[in-house]
Amino acid sequence: MSVRVGVLGATGAVGQRLIQLLDPHPEFEIAALTASESSAGKTYREAAKWRVDAPIPDDVAEIEVGATAPEAVPDDVELIFSSLPSGIGADVEPEFCEAGYVVSSNSSNGRMDEDVPLTIPEVNADHVDLIEVQRDERGWDGALLKNPNCSTITMVPALKALDQAFDVTDVRVSTLQAVSGAGYSGVSSMQIIDNAIPHIGGEEQKMETESRKLLGSFDGAEVQMHEMDVAASCNRIPTLDGHLENVWADTAEDVTAEGAADAMAAVTGIDLHSSPDQLIKVFEEPDRPQPRLDRNTEGGMGVGVGGFRETTDGVQFNCLAHNTMRGAAGASILNGELLNQRGYL
Repeated sequence: MSVRVGVLGATGAVGQRLIQLLDPHPEFEIAALTASESSAGKTYREAAKWRVDAPIPDDVAEIEVGATAPEAVPDDVELIFSSLPSGIGADVEPEFCEAGYVVSSNSSNGRMDEDVPLTIPEVNADHVDLIEVQRDERGWDGALLKNPNCSTITMVPALKALDQAFDVTDVRVSTLQAVSGAGYSGVSSMQIIDNAIPHIGGEEQKMETESRKLLGSFDGAEVQMHEMDVAASCNRIPTLDGHLENVWADTAEDVTAEGAADAMAAVTGIDLHSSPDQLIKVFEEPDRPQPRLDRNTEGGMGVGVGGFRETTDGVQFNCLAHNTMRGAAGASILNGELLNQRGYL
């Protein structure tokens, strides 16, 4: 039987991507949608200014949007996907967990809390068991699971492969991030056309901390952060979708460009519906991956890498992922699949 799910913040950019991916999903059935008070009581078609590059699903369009509160969601909903703004999510998500709902959240609040698992299932699926600690400490019947920031999730699968083979010690990354990462109204056309913005508030800190948690080790009680040092510079550029990143990684073991590429090419997906067979695609062309050409690798759930070059202490490479698919909505759904597989629903 399908798992009945709800979406918090269903009318926003990531909420709409969630709807697009959930509607045909074989494991999940959309049973509840919530949004702001101004949208509550309207049909989803009326409330959502639909901007996804595919038609709004007919069976979802007529669902009545509810208020973003536990009492507005049916009791038989087993899993909640949250795409709320972090300021709202910090207050609302714990209320749902206390009410017994399991929440897979894309919101940034709580990602670095010691008892909140931050997961990319192909990278650190074992961290999901931190939920047991969370439930003991907070007294929740529900649970809260987070996926990382869209810029973090772009580089971490590649770093995981590199670390396993060559022991990563230091990382420096410069990002070229698409405007969709800021939401539909996040960056005005007058700001971004013919321009690049060398600042994205809070983004650099997220990359520098979340990556170390994701690549850390879980001993059954807590996550030990990875010891590597990470320094990030984050930039907004006028592409629609797809975050491109230039990464310099120093390693304790000697690494060649070919060795780094081979380690990443060997990474496969895992036994979850939304995980691609080939998680990391290695491009041999020196000018790939590119956002317009390669963001939809593996249906937007793959990571592209290329441009490998040996450096004095390691290797330099470029990586790319679709920021609203693999980096946001798709990541939350993949985490939901992991929760279902592990028996947390």
